[in-house]
Amino acid sequence: MKMKKKSLLISLVALLLALTGCSLPGLNSTSSENTIAITGGITSESQILASIVAGMVEHYTDKETTIINNLATTTINHQAMLNGDASISAARYTGTDVTTTLKLKPEKDPEKAFNLVKSEFEKRYHQTWFPSYGFDNTYVFLVRKDTAEKYNLKTVSDLKKVSDQLVAGVDTSWITREGDGYEGFKAAYDFEFKSILPMQIGLVYDAVSAGKMDVVLGYSTDGRIGSYDLVMLEDNLKFFPPYDAAPIVDDKLLKEVPELKDAIDRLSGVITTEKMQELNYEADNDLVEPSVVASRFLEDNNYFEGK
Repeated sequence: MKMKKKSLLISLVALLLALTGCSLPGLNSTSSENTIAITGGITSESQILASIVAGMVEHYTDKETTIINNLATTTINHQAMLNGDASISAARYTGTDVTTTLKLKPEKDPEKAFNLVKSEFEKRYHQTWFPSYGFDNTYVFLVRKDTAEKYNLKTVSDLKKVSDQLVAGVDTSWITREGDGYEGFKAAYDFEFKSILPMQIGLVYDAVSAGKMDVVLGYSTDGRIGSYDLVMLEDNLKFFPPYDAAPIVDDKLLKEVPELKDAIDRLSGVITTEKMQELNYEADNDLVEPSVVASRFLEDNNYFEGK
């Protein structure tokens, strides 16, 4: 790939950007007519997706790309697009943008959530929301295999019969989060855990694997789910909103480079939750650079030329 990676912005600068609406210093997507700026993020997943999009752009068009990583939040990614610092945002999630960007109530139906962001982003920002890559990176309750077998756990509702025996570890912010946080969860599923302990989200996988927790709340595409052989419990009451991952492209760019639409459309539905777990695991566990993970994925799939 020709992609030129730029690691920009420490968190303070990123926060200043979000608060002031100022453009990123030295980063103007119009500075080079032949280069398309793409936002990634701070997670391996967002950086992998940004590199996948960049690879498709360079494979199917005559444009080069530059990736803006270290943008810590959806709000900062969104601001970079509005400022013209980037023309493509590679890792956006329906549930997050519904509430965070559009300031609307959560929408739990996946199709309605997608249609909502697609129509509102077009109307408000003149940006095109493309179909999902094929996976939903949502919250998921996780247990070890021995726990699942001991209590015959397959769904979140199955936890109710033994919840008074279980210690749960969850993301600190989830306990007080409105809507899809713990209070809403208790009302929807009609039970609470024996004890619930706040943790950094990155620590929950180690905690449950080591037996320090009985059940934890993690993210469905985290590579450690597979590496620790954890069991994902089905959210059978559909409590958590959908967080389908997809790219967003500025309409102006699509008009200037019409072949972009076909290139990015080819990524629709090509990454399952299991595949995203594998890609994240390569980056997080095997310490392979996200850009290399992305390049291998595209080459293995021949850039989806037959799609």
